[in-house]
Amino acid sequence: NADGICDGVAIGGDRYPGTTFIDHLIRFEADPNVKMLVLLGEVGGVEEYHVCRAIRDGLIKKPMVAWCIGTCSGEDIARLRAVCAIKKSFGHAGSLAGSALEQAAAKNAGLAASGVIVPASFDSLGDAVSKVYQQLVKSGKIIVKEEQEPPKKLGLIRKPAAFISTICDERGQELSYCGVPISSVLERGLGVGGTISLLWYELSYCGVPISSVLERGLGVGGTISLLWFQRELPEWACKFFELVLIVTADHGPAVSGAHNTMVTARAGKDLISSVVSGLLTIGDRFGGALDRAAADFCAAHDKGQHPQEFVNEKRARGELIMGIGHRVKSINNPDSRVRELKAYVTSRWPAWPVTRYALDVEAITTRKKPNLILNVDGIVAAACVDLFRHCQLQYTALTQHTPTRTNLILNVDGIVAAACVDLFRHCQLFTQSVHRTNTTHTYKNQPHPQRGRHRAACFDLFRHCQLFTQS
Repeated sequence: NADGICDGVAIGGDRYPGTTFIDHLIRFEADPNVKMLVLLGEVGGVEEYHVCRAIRDGLIKKPMVAWCIGTCSGEDIARLRAVCAIKKSFGHAGSLAGSALEQAAAKNAGLAASGVIVPASFDSLGDAVSKVYQQLVKSGKIIVKEEQEPPKKLGLIRKPAAFISTICDERGQELSYCGVPISSVLERGLGVGGTISLLWYELSYCGVPISSVLERGLGVGGTISLLWFQRELPEWACKFFELVLIVTADHGPAVSGAHNTMVTARAGKDLISSVVSGLLTIGDRFGGALDRAAADFCAAHDKGQHPQEFVNEKRARGELIMGIGHRVKSINNPDSRVRELKAYVTSRWPAWPVTRYALDVEAITTRKKPNLILNVDGIVAAACVDLFRHCQLQYTALTQHTPTRTNLILNVDGIVAAACVDLFRHCQLFTQSVHRTNTTHTYKNQPHPQRGRHRAACFDLFRHCQLFTQS
């Protein structure tokens, strides 16, 4: 019926509205882009009469089409008054007219008397708008613009995916499992077992099929390089990840994470709740010092700060040197884990400047106190920085949390093991492999099922190893 809406406001039927008809109509009158006005009122209230007064006073000069809904209520109230003492007329959403002036018919008549174009009914409101619009076009007040074709999606630009599935592909006309169309699955008669093998085992890590990962013997280190860094790192780098996992896989119950996990498991909570309670304790004092150690050693090395200056600066600030110090081990009783990692890095790596810097810091701190040695967190953190830089990964926000990510695997490994032991003991499922030494539990080689689909196999393994007393 027109060429579009320049501005529109829905006021509603609030008892005390923030704005009224006249407020917006005066604003539209001052807007040169607005060529005509359309007003839709209803039964109740006297706001429409203020509009009539503004038109008579010359405040509103633009052509206006208006209609007040609720004209049928006036006829109905006339019939009801003949049989009962009803003197009010109700409209939409609780609107009501307490007098004849507030009736919709009276307000429509008042608007028409003020020069407003009032249609015969609500159904003809659009026709009235179209009639006024055509008059404005003929008079030249509205210049009709060439209507442009609305834009259509070409499908050339894809929105970034919020969730990515590496198992099923449903983007085409046919569903596919790991690149195998479902029709091919049926034709080849793969059955449920073959489908499961595609869904569960024929995954790919950064484009490398898992079968290729196994055939090439990439191991855990190679898998980590594909999953975390989206590329295959050198053999010495992958071997380092595996070495870290091996030498630091701690299942001891004394640390805060394992302790919280055991307490939660003994309280009868499930495996997930028990593991989460242990993970919440990871911080600077337990398993979380690697990030800060890597950042400190890296920053000091990059700005050419002498190790003695680095130690003096930390002492002046009253800060601990993350990655330095051990409660039990010392220079006279070295940590075998650090010894193995240091020997591997210094003998097999092409370059290790940050690790050398950390060792120089250790040489200074141990002069003051023999237990201020480079601990396992420090050697792993410094070595990771050297690894990233040599492999051109850069020590940025993308990789700076990798030391803790590695240590998180180790903590989860030990925490899950502790939780499984205590959960099984709580359910009276274990008969051996749980030893007591001076009221302290030590757990060795305890199973920790990784996924629900391995549960049955784990049960058979436990039975074969005589870990169960009941099924």
